[in-house]
Order: sequence, then structure tokens, then C-alpha cells
Amino acid sequence: MTAHVATIAVATIVVCVSASAETLLFEELFEDTDWESRGWYDGPGMEITDTEHVGDSGHSCVWRWPNRGAIGPVGGGARVRLPPVTSVTLGYHVKHSAGWRWTGVSWHPHEFHFITTADDPFVGPAYTHLTFYVETVNGVPRVAIQDGRNINEGRIGENLVGVTEERAVAGGNGDSDGHGDGTCYPSGARHWNGKHWEPAAVYFGDEPGPSYKGDWHHVEATLRLNSVVDGVGQRDGVIQYRFDGELIMDHHDVVFRTGRHPDMKIDQFLMAPYYGPGVPHAQTIWIDDLTISTDDTAVETGGRR
Repeated sequence: MTAHVATIAVATIVVCVSASAETLLFEELFEDTDWESRGWYDGPGMEITDTEHVGDSGHSCVWRWPNRGAIGPVGGGARVRLPPVTSVTLGYHVKHSAGWRWTGVSWHPHEFHFITTADDPFVGPAYTHLTFYVETVNGVPRVAIQDGRNINEGRIGENLVGVTEERAVAGGNGDSDGHGDGTCYPSGARHWNGKHWEPAAVYFGDEPGPSYKGDWHHVEATLRLNSVVDGVGQRDGVIQYRFDGELIMDHHDVVFRTGRHPDMKIDQFLMAPYYGPGVPHAQTIWIDDLTISTDDTAVETGGRR
């Protein structure tokens, strides 16, 4: 990420209630670079272009890795504060350059993140009390989580489910929801972790057709925090992912938070394109018409936070 700005610009809450009772929290059409006026902070300097865009839109955001070995694209990313909510739906259009090549590793590239009220506005996304990732890895859509700050460091490798709520859910302290133990690995004096969900097929492929990476596609990812009842995290969190309207991931039994953080809510969006191993050659992703909405009826509406 680029250097922090001196003050935090807060996002305007755009209220739009539809038949499904969803509230639009944030919208970015990428039509100009007046980022701070729309609530972006942490040094926003994204790049836009008029050579690629969706429909009648005049511009899109361009993530342009200019040369072999580049890790972050020109312009980088930035953050937006949201009103605290228990659910979010991220929608956006995406297109990859015809020669786009994936990392070949199972944990990059990173693209979009949500972070919660349990962490500060500038927290690094890889080591938090809960970070959501929405991304595509080797052509396969993915939703992932990390909650390394919740790891019970004194009981690494133990299954603490049903023993204590002082534990992580993304790896290190057992399988919280039947979706696997996740991973846990040392990083300095502490441990980091990770857990992910994905369909069993490539949806951003190399060959022309309905899943060709070089065409525009619409993604919608819904994330809903699980409930906490009598101090215990319940298996009722939600992950849904739609690709061009097709529901390709649908889980309603996930644990994202334990009784350690019963009031945790999502309140930060971070767009942070990151190609860890370095790109094999110059290549590009375009993003357009990004929206964040919620079905949380407790969301504050109108004005600014």
C-alpha cells in the first residue's frame, strides 16, 4: 500500500432500498480520480482509462502491471470505511488482458478485502482479527479468511472447538465449521493462518467462450457474519458467489467469529491488488462499476459516519 494520508476521509453512505431490502453502502463508477471525495483513504492513486469499460460507462479502473516482476500495479489500491454491518455484497465487473497469466501458486493474487471493527483503520490485511478476501486464484474464484490475531498461541495445533471461544477460526485451533482446519504457519514470533472456499472449476479461462478471462464478467460475493448465541459462535455464516448471475458458491454453515468477538462487524473495504511472485510479463486487469450493499436492517442510513 502507498503511504497513509494524514486524515481519514469517511465514505458517504448511499441509500438505495430495493425490492430485496438491500441498502447500497458504497458505489464507485471509476469516472474520475477525485477519490477522497467519495471516501477513499490511505493514499488513493488508482488509475482509470477510457479504452475499456462496461456498457455506456466512460471509464474503468485499470490495474496495470507494467513489466516482468512487478508485484503491485500502477496506482495501487486504497480503503473505504463503511457503516458497521453484519453482511456485505460486493459487486463488480472484471476483465483480464488476453495474455494474462496466473501466479501458479495457491495463495495469489489478492484483489479485494473486507476488515472489521475489531481492527484499526490502517491495519495490514494479512494479520487481523478477521479479513475476508474476494479474489481469483489460477482462474478459480475464491473467498478466503484470515484471523491470525485470534490464534490461541499457547495451544497451536489443538482442536479448541467446544473447549473455548478464545481461538481462531481460519487455522491453528481446529475446524470450527466442518470446512477444514485451514492453514497455520509461523511468521516471526507469531502465527498467521488462512482458510478458503472455491468452486471445483475454472471460471476465468484461457479459451474464448462463456468463461473467457478476456471478456467482461460480473461478480457478486455475499458475506454474512455468523451469529453468536450465549457466548458461542454458531455455524450459520454465509458465503455466496455469483459469476454472471450463476450461483457457484453457496454456504450457510460457516463460522467467522467466536464468542471472543460477539459484536464484531464489517466496517472497512480494501482494494489492494497484489501479485506476490511478480508478474511474468506486462499484463492488465480492468474493474468497473463496483458496489457494496447490505441486507443488514440495523445499518444507519443517510448522511455521513
